[in-house]
Amino acid sequence: MLRQLRHAALAAALFLAALSPARAFETQATAAWVYDVTTHTVLMDKNADQPVPPASMSKLMTINMLFEALRDGRVTLQTQFAVSSRAKAMGGSTMFLQETDRPTVEELIHGMIINSGNDACVVVAEGLAGTEEAFARQMTERAKALGMTASHFANASGWPDPSQRMSMRDLGILAQRLIEEFPEYYPIFAETEFNYKDRAPDNRHNRNPLLKLGIGADGLKTGHTSEAGYGLVGSAKQGDRRVIFAITGLPSDTARADEAERIVGWAFRQFAEKTVAKQGIRVAEAEVHLGTAQTVGLVPETDLRLLVPALVQDKIQAEVVYKGPLLAPVTQGSRVAELIVHIPDLPDHRVALVAESDVGKAGFVGRLQIAARALWSTYVGGAPAS
Repeated sequence: MLRQLRHAALAAALFLAALSPARAFETQATAAWVYDVTTHTVLMDKNADQPVPPASMSKLMTINMLFEALRDGRVTLQTQFAVSSRAKAMGGSTMFLQETDRPTVEELIHGMIINSGNDACVVVAEGLAGTEEAFARQMTERAKALGMTASHFANASGWPDPSQRMSMRDLGILAQRLIEEFPEYYPIFAETEFNYKDRAPDNRHNRNPLLKLGIGADGLKTGHTSEAGYGLVGSAKQGDRRVIFAITGLPSDTARADEAERIVGWAFRQFAEKTVAKQGIRVAEAEVHLGTAQTVGLVPETDLRLLVPALVQDKIQAEVVYKGPLLAPVTQGSRVAELIVHIPDLPDHRVALVAESDVGKAGFVGRLQIAARALWSTYVGGAPAS
C-alpha cells in the first residue's frame, strides 16, 4: 500500500513553515528560460521549447564544436586556419579577416565571442569540416546528441535562414555545457574587448550589456536580426549560486539590456537557497511489518538544498511517500521512501529517504505478539470493530 505522510510537523521539521511562492516575473521577451544551476531549478519557462531564429546566439554551438576539437586534440590554440573568399565576404559583425590572414584558433575564439564575427565562424566551420554546409550538419547532429531537441543549423554564424532554429531551453543547455565542460576557456566570455590586428576599433567591444554592471555576469552571447529581434544568452554568479538565462524577441538593444538586468536581479533577490533537509537527520518514520521494531526512522540520503521564495505566506507542503508497511528485515541505508517538497509555481523537489537503522525479522514469539496486536486492533473491547 502506498503510504503518504503529510502534516504540519513534517513541514516544520524541514524549516518550510510560512513560505510562499515568489511573484511571477512578467517578461517582455517572446520566449525565455531562466535556470538556477546550483539547485537545478527552472525559474521561468515562457515558450522555452519553441524553435525560433537564434541569430548570433547560435554561434555558441560553433564555439562548442571548436572547444570540443581542442579537448580532443584535433587542434590547439596555436593552430592556424585559412580564410576563404566566402569567409572574407561575410557581412554583419566581423573581425575584418582578409584572405591573406592565418588567424589562430585562440584569435578566432575571441573573434566569435567578443566581436561576434561572422567571418570567424565560417573560417572555423571550413577549417573543421571542409565546408560550412558540412559543419552545419555536424552541429545539428551534435546538438541532438546533447539533448538539444529543438535545434537545427543551416550555417555556423546565425545568419538569417529559415532552417536555422533553436529554442531558449536548448540555448540554456548549451550555455551550461560551455560553463561546466570548458572552464579553461569560459573566462573569455567575460572579456570586454578584442581588436584583431587593430582593424576593428568600432567593433572591438563585447556586446553583452551585463558585463560591466557588477552583478556577477560573466557571459555569454547576444543576438539580433530583424526576424529574431534582440536576444541574449546570459549567466551570472553571486556567492555560490549561478543563474543561466536565454531570452529573445526584445524590440531594441536597450530593452534587451534592461530585461536581462531585471531577470538577474529577480532570480537572485526573489529566491533564497536553503538546506531544507539534512543528510542523516530523521524527518519521519515508516511502519515495519513482522520486524523487531514496529517503525524505522527515515532520513535523507543526501542534503536537500532548494530555492525558496523570499515572501512568506504558508504555501509550501512536504510529504513522505513509501510502499508500506515495510516488510522486515530492513537494512540501514536502504532506500525505502521518498521526500517530496511542493513549492507553488516551481517543480516538485524529491530526495530519497533511507532507513535510519537495521530492523531485524521478528522471531516466533515476536510474530505471535504481532499477530495478537493485530487481532486486538480488529476487536475493540472484545467486540468486532464496526
